[in-house]
Amino acid sequence: MLFLLGADNFGRGVLSRLLYGGRISLSVGLIGVAITFVLGMLVGGASGYFGGRTDIAIQRLCEMLMLIPGFYLLLSLRAAIPADWSSFQTYVAIIAILSFIGWAGLARTIRGLVLSIASMDYVTSARAMGVPDRLVIVRHVLPNTLSYAIVSATISIPGYILGESGLSLLGLGIQDPEASWGNMLALAMDIAQIKFHPWILIPGALIFVTVMAFNYLGDGLRDAFDPRGVQGK
Repeated sequence: MLFLLGADNFGRGVLSRLLYGGRISLSVGLIGVAITFVLGMLVGGASGYFGGRTDIAIQRLCEMLMLIPGFYLLLSLRAAIPADWSSFQTYVAIIAILSFIGWAGLARTIRGLVLSIASMDYVTSARAMGVPDRLVIVRHVLPNTLSYAIVSATISIPGYILGESGLSLLGLGIQDPEASWGNMLALAMDIAQIKFHPWILIPGALIFVTVMAFNYLGDGLRDAFDPRGVQGK
């Protein structure tokens, strides 16, 4: 049998596991950010639009989440997951945990944008016409924050990929025989494995390339959505 990128210590082809592991690692980032995007937009929009006690309660909750170091909170929540869960259950739980940790920062920023947008004339006109608050938020307020939110979500994807990879590297994430870039990279913690099988470092290279690619994509989208930046150039 031909292994284009070699085999691991169990005789499994590295290339095939990289492809299957990429689906896991990338989907954790994309699905997790999608959930965070929706939560951050809705919660931040409601906080900035309604103000008062609603705003105070939401912002104190966001501050509490943001004060706790993210990775330690991630480890603590992961420790609460039963050890006998299947790989799919663990996969869903990791996405839920990463989404729970990540929405607070986006919500605070969206809240600041909504505070300024909510005072615009077209929002005041919609209120005066009797449009329900939920429709004003969804149709008139939040669409004007999409440019920032999309850029923020794109730049956040690498953090989710690294979070899953870090958990899997420590043996707390996706477990064998399922593959992810993180648990594949766990083999590289053995110096002897690196010496005799250097190709086991390939998952780390893919994580690096993916993180840099999303960062560059986020920078490009930020420039594209910022007309003042384009004019300045």
